[in-house]
Amino acid sequence: MDATEGLDLRRPEYTMDSFIPNSKSSDLIKPDDDEETRKPLRDFVVYNRRWMILAIFVFYSASNSMQWIQFSIIANIIQKYYNVSSTWVSWTSMIYMFLYIILVFPGSWILDKLGLRMAAIFGCLGTCLGAWIKILGVNPDLFFVVFIGQSIVAASQVFILSLPAKLAAVWFGPNQVSSACSIGVFGNQLGIAIGFIFPSIMVKNSDDMNQIRNDLQLMFYSVAAFTTILAVLICIFFQKAPPSPPSASAALSEQPKTNQSSPFLHSIKNLSSNLNYIMLLISYGINVGVFYAISTLLNQIVLTHYNDAEEDAGRIGLCIVVAGMIGSVCCGIALDKTHKFKETTLAVYILTFIGMIIYSATLSAGIIVVYITSSLLGFAMTGYLPVGFEFAAEITYPESESTSSGLLNAGAQVFGILLTILYGDLLESFGDIIANIVMVGFLFAGCIITVLIKSDLRRQNAHISSISEP
Repeated sequence: MDATEGLDLRRPEYTMDSFIPNSKSSDLIKPDDDEETRKPLRDFVVYNRRWMILAIFVFYSASNSMQWIQFSIIANIIQKYYNVSSTWVSWTSMIYMFLYIILVFPGSWILDKLGLRMAAIFGCLGTCLGAWIKILGVNPDLFFVVFIGQSIVAASQVFILSLPAKLAAVWFGPNQVSSACSIGVFGNQLGIAIGFIFPSIMVKNSDDMNQIRNDLQLMFYSVAAFTTILAVLICIFFQKAPPSPPSASAALSEQPKTNQSSPFLHSIKNLSSNLNYIMLLISYGINVGVFYAISTLLNQIVLTHYNDAEEDAGRIGLCIVVAGMIGSVCCGIALDKTHKFKETTLAVYILTFIGMIIYSATLSAGIIVVYITSSLLGFAMTGYLPVGFEFAAEITYPESESTSSGLLNAGAQVFGILLTILYGDLLESFGDIIANIVMVGFLFAGCIITVLIKSDLRRQNAHISSISEP
């Protein structure tokens, strides 16, 4: 193993006995470990392989999220080819939200019980299976087969969305955990970016149904091949945890909770009674829900203002997500440098609110202007995702990051479905101006809720306590 590549993150004179009562460091070594890889938990070590694990996860996450918006971004073509309504096309993306709400608890339980590796394997195999099933539905009368495949892919995301915070906490030290989480979320955003741009490039709007069929078949095969490669990489290289924990909080999280008959249910109970977390769950759900609504209906919004702009809709979506990737990384670095979790969360939320106002006011100002203003909106709106995860991990520690982020995502899916349906109805009945004003109102409410959250940084306090005790 590569224990020699680790970096000692704390002074050797401190031991686990300093912060775990009635325990000895020797007790914390598994008896079946190799002599070469044995390491007392007092030596907090980060391993170079953590970057490989994170890189594999980024592409694995992308392979799933790229299929979320795959049909909605070319909604007019899918409606014509399969002869289905716009509502059915919207449900190809909303099924992601719906199934996550149903499966979040069993998915989080599996992640807590079986660990990162098994959760990742379940997720990649499901993503791969769903992608291959969609190939069987390429004929115009087989939309239901495509929807079944899409549903399997959607169900598999329950083993993905909750992983970034958990993976970062398990593999990365305290000064890199926020950046690692932001890079993990980057994978989801990368996939969404691919989902925005490639369908509109690969599937052309044509009156020749055979041409559309060939384009769809090429797209389906390309996605299936990519997910197959990622499934193989996950099964071979993805590991559950490093030989030694990288931080005090990770070491403490590994300790068995013998006084609890069901740690998972106990964690749910603790989270549901944490007022700060509940407020964050609501504000996070509003922000992400507005993003889901805008993304799902982006094709319809752009075509309302600009004729024959299917490819522009995809590129605008790409701008939103790419700007959000930059925002995610910037926010992750800022959190690691400053540890100002509430302040960063609130600042990004306010920027999202302002960005939504500017985007809404400039939809008719020209397609180039829309590219620019949508990028500004995306920088804050999707850049907010890892900030919310990390703030949740701070105010809920020592509860499992997979559980806190899982519930956070579940709240986002609930708001995503509700706001997407509301946004679609308002768009159809009153136009995009009224629809966007309502979304701005929701984001303003989210800002107010964020102000009320107390900055109770429990995880940071655990790190500080572990290195300050004599």
